[in-house]
Amino acid sequence: MAVRADKIFVNLPVKDLNNTIDFFTKIGFEFNAQFTDENATCMVISEHIFVMLLVEEFFKTFTKKEIVDATKSTEAIVALSAESREKVDEIVNKALAAGGTPSNEPMDHGFMYSWSFQDIDGHLWEIIYMDESAVNQN
Repeated sequence: MAVRADKIFVNLPVKDLNNTIDFFTKIGFEFNAQFTDENATCMVISEHIFVMLLVEEFFKTFTKKEIVDATKSTEAIVALSAESREKVDEIVNKALAAGGTPSNEPMDHGFMYSWSFQDIDGHLWEIIYMDESAVNQN
């Protein structure tokens, strides 16, 4: 039997929680106050996708491994879908205006369009639009 889950919680370490909340608020994300304190916040991506943004010292309590400096190394790329090419551009432009930095130039593969940015802690975010009608539905 295949493993199935109905929600995903991505956990990311951050240096300054208030600055991180401000950054993602400027992009348009919302937060669940029930899971927010001085150590962490729960950023709501959708009804089934959440990003737990944890102050580095608190994040360290969940792992014995060293935290990667995301400004120098990459451990993961968080990829989110968007409803259109225009929405991809809108989200990335908001991220850049809020203090994020460019990661890659926009990539246009015809049926798929993406653009990426680094948040203020250096984590990589890829925003993707895919024309579902162009994808082979086998």
